[in-house]
Amino acid sequence: MSVRKLVCTAAAAAFLLAVTPPAGAVEQVQPENDAALPFMPPATQVWATRSLSAQPGQQQQQFLRLDIDQLTPRFVTSDSPGTVKITGKIVNVGDRKVSDIVLRLERGQPLDTEDDLRKALREPAAAEFIQPNFTKVADELESGQQKDFTLEVPLRGKAPTSLAIEQPGIYPVLANINGRPDYGGQARLAALSTLLPVLGVPGGETKGKPGAPAKLTVLWPIADRPRLVRAGGEGQSELVDDDLVASLSATGRLYGLLQAYEQAISSMSTSMCAAIDPDLLRTVQAMSTGYKVRGGAEGKGQAEAKLWLDRLKLAVTGRCVVALPYADADLVALNRAKLGNMRSLALTDGPKLIQQILGVQPLPDFVWPEDGVLDQPTFDELVTPQPEQKYQGMKSVLLDPTGLSDAPGTGPVGIAGQHPVTAVKIDSMVSDALQGSGSRTRTLSGVTTPVENQPVSVQNALSVLVFRAGWQGDGRNVLVTPPRRWNAPLSEMTEFLGAAQKLLASGYASQTGLEELTKAVPSVTTAKIAYPPEAGAREISATISDSVTRQSAELAGLVAAMQQEDTEHAAPGDLAGPLWLGLLRAMSGAWRSDEEGARSAALTSQGEIDSLTGMVGVTQPASPILLGSGDSPIPVTITNKLDVRVTVRIVLADTPGIRKLDLADQVLPARGERVVRVPVEVLRSGRFPVNVRLTTPEGVALGDTVKLEVSSSAYGTITVIVTVIAGIALVLLSGRRIYKRVRARNGENGGDAPSIENVTPEKSSA
Repeated sequence: MSVRKLVCTAAAAAFLLAVTPPAGAVEQVQPENDAALPFMPPATQVWATRSLSAQPGQQQQQFLRLDIDQLTPRFVTSDSPGTVKITGKIVNVGDRKVSDIVLRLERGQPLDTEDDLRKALREPAAAEFIQPNFTKVADELESGQQKDFTLEVPLRGKAPTSLAIEQPGIYPVLANINGRPDYGGQARLAALSTLLPVLGVPGGETKGKPGAPAKLTVLWPIADRPRLVRAGGEGQSELVDDDLVASLSATGRLYGLLQAYEQAISSMSTSMCAAIDPDLLRTVQAMSTGYKVRGGAEGKGQAEAKLWLDRLKLAVTGRCVVALPYADADLVALNRAKLGNMRSLALTDGPKLIQQILGVQPLPDFVWPEDGVLDQPTFDELVTPQPEQKYQGMKSVLLDPTGLSDAPGTGPVGIAGQHPVTAVKIDSMVSDALQGSGSRTRTLSGVTTPVENQPVSVQNALSVLVFRAGWQGDGRNVLVTPPRRWNAPLSEMTEFLGAAQKLLASGYASQTGLEELTKAVPSVTTAKIAYPPEAGAREISATISDSVTRQSAELAGLVAAMQQEDTEHAAPGDLAGPLWLGLLRAMSGAWRSDEEGARSAALTSQGEIDSLTGMVGVTQPASPILLGSGDSPIPVTITNKLDVRVTVRIVLADTPGIRKLDLADQVLPARGERVVRVPVEVLRSGRFPVNVRLTTPEGVALGDTVKLEVSSSAYGTITVIVTVIAGIALVLLSGRRIYKRVRARNGENGGDAPSIENVTPEKSSA
């Protein structure tokens, strides 16, 4: 029956269900139609589905949600049970009652090509080729009610509910829920699709091996978002939150990652390699000795951290380990921000830390960048040795196929240049399926969601893995990399690794170590670096990288002003090293698509730098400063609480009435204090507020600005000189005026002024 006819029939009127319950079994029904809507939600992220829209183009009207708890078997072989069983619940999430709720499991034609599989990962493939009878789940569900169910259907045969699978293949399957909401007709209200790999039909045909077995390698990431503020002695470390306690405990994400790894290495010892974030390792080590949470509360995860760390150390001893860039830093973003020293630090500090804490030597000169891609400038920097930073240069790199051009095949390829590099390729189809999307969007399993179930993405990934080994094989390399901060449940991790173990045990795949791939002689040596345009959009934002660049310049200026006092005191690197690592946490790839998290990390690193610079500054005097003369210096007390010598510059703000005079930079001893007499010239008497601060010679502000109250009743030297000159000028001007008056009077008498002797006194009249 056509979809158009189905929709028209459903819209015309509600229909009656033909009820035929077998004795002692769940009631089986076959509706007259299945009003399937054109839209079906992709089922590549979680088992739980949303209910479907009432009509295409309208606002989504939710009625039912289908939650599948279990699907067995996940990987069908000749010795599997002859039925497929699903258990779960149906929840009425709408605003009205839904009646006549029925469920069936449908399947489509097997997917024969890689292109078909990739399309199915992006959008569910058609699964209506075999449409068995429906099984009634509930007569009705009021709004908010739910109903548990179990549905078991035959894999093969002609039973009314059978999937009719007679040949091996990768089959699209669809769990389809129909129901009749009040005021509406019978229609599909919820659906969930996934892939079911059938390597062998129970009691029937088994897929033959396609030549040489696939070469399987699994790089198992153990990473988290940055949480450490500072690492200190026992009980002195500080974290931004205490969420790692739950992650490290028995039901947590990191615990599950470690447990799945432990269970797999017994049979996959060669093909498994752990990729560890050194910052996570440092954080858990700090927790294991006691710690605080920002705000002052005592951390509660010391026991969990110690147990997890001990188990990790035992699990990786003698095995393959890869060091991720420290804090999983975004290498491309660091290079764009011209933070070359931090990029080198991200690649050199981590391996040393892993060896120190876990006692294993990570794979040397190997880089696995975020998203498995690098741009050309970053690649060029990574392959160039930098002896001054103790960086030997990258010799091998793990890249996604989209990060390479002119690189055919699945084996390692060579990237030519002054420093040749071996590029090992990720199997993007399997790894993308684990991401939960074919578009390589890295937020599906990110760290912003505390709990995230991904059974369907894992089911699709193991289906693709079976296809690689069972249908393609031929000695191809299949290197699987789960998401960096994978958030799947432990049961799903073990399901995926269990499928890999079955393929290895049955000879469809063989184990290949990552180190073997990095040392292989590439058959192609002309591969080139490619940087997909969409990768740039996922980098750390320019706002964050600009902030980190400013902080880096501030920290570098502070370090330049420091000198080690003696061997008993700290070296500048001892104080600055943790702060450089804090800047790397702000540039972590964990913050891609999480601007708020990146901003918070940048504020944390700035706060740590401010705490360090605040240890050097001007001490506020207890009383106002009285200057005895106009050229008396201002006494300024400067203090250094750091364990290194610091060269400082005293800066006086412009103050009317006071002129600053030159003063040489001062050297403050470690944990010392000095009183420095700052030369000034007082231009007038009065009371002056003088703002004083310290900087490094490069201008990095140290401590807070301090306001000094300075009083002076004396004149300065310049003022005195000006007054004297003014007095002399006044005397000269007065003499000149007297002289002019005398001359003017002589002129009125017609000649020279008469002498005294020639003057005859006048007689007075009687």
